[in-house]
Amino acid sequence: MATRLLLPALLAYLVAAALFLTWGARGDWGFVLAFRGEKLAALTLVAAAVAISTIVFQTITANRILTPSIMGFDALYLLIQTGLVFALSGVGAVSLDPLVKFGAETALMLAAALALFSIVLRGAGDLNRMVLTGIIIGVVFRSVTGLMNRMMDPSEFTMIQSATFARFNAVDTRLLWIAALVTLAAAAALMARARELDVLSLGRDAAINLGVDHDRAAKRLLLLVSLLVSVSTALVGPVVFFGLLVSALTHRIAGTFRHDVLLPLSALLAAVILVASQTLFERVLGLQTSVSVVIEALGGIVFIYLILKRPVR
Repeated sequence: MATRLLLPALLAYLVAAALFLTWGARGDWGFVLAFRGEKLAALTLVAAAVAISTIVFQTITANRILTPSIMGFDALYLLIQTGLVFALSGVGAVSLDPLVKFGAETALMLAAALALFSIVLRGAGDLNRMVLTGIIIGVVFRSVTGLMNRMMDPSEFTMIQSATFARFNAVDTRLLWIAALVTLAAAAALMARARELDVLSLGRDAAINLGVDHDRAAKRLLLLVSLLVSVSTALVGPVVFFGLLVSALTHRIAGTFRHDVLLPLSALLAAVILVASQTLFERVLGLQTSVSVVIEALGGIVFIYLILKRPVR
């Protein structure tokens, strides 16, 4: 079954990637392929990180309408961007070394996630408390961000607006390789725990009866999820509903609980959607809008649909 599902998805990704690299290319092919290849790598990397982290997070929380952003990653990222501009001014924030800024943002988001896990996750039923705590923390971060926005210069406020949505056209290639190494390592670690995830998907009581230390396994997996989300958010910006869109599509197509199928399939489907959408917006629509805005809107519609529809596990 894995081959039957993954092979068509892989072929679809290769077609989307080929179109992205060659459609409308003119001039020096070496330069064009190198330039577009870096963007393709960034799109694929972010798509895989968002998709895999969402599938794993939904398995741990036993809820198909949640995404890791519920823990406040996007709100913390916007707070960091706003705080930098507020404290250093727009010129000072832009002049920061990208490697230092990327590392600091990733470390802060990961540290916040670890603090949340260590304080809240202490026993049975604490996953629900963690989700509620994450929602409240996100509201607090957004309130502080809004306060700083009102206090800063309007010209500097416009700089913050660009950080509200993911930016796939302005990825620093120096950060790409670091993000790729971290993402591949975290994704490989999650793939190695695919059978453990299969057991966790049965529920806490069933997992314990089958010999899995549910609480310890959940903390380890949430750490890997947080690492994926932190790196992808620091690389391109917040991606809130895209993972929900991909996970709903993956579960619909796969029709299985096996994570050795769900994880790679979700990564391929996310990459196909993101690469094909970026190709359409760049080559056909001439970048008249941001692809992340449309994808997030579609994800929001899927979220509303899943809320109104009784979720099926």
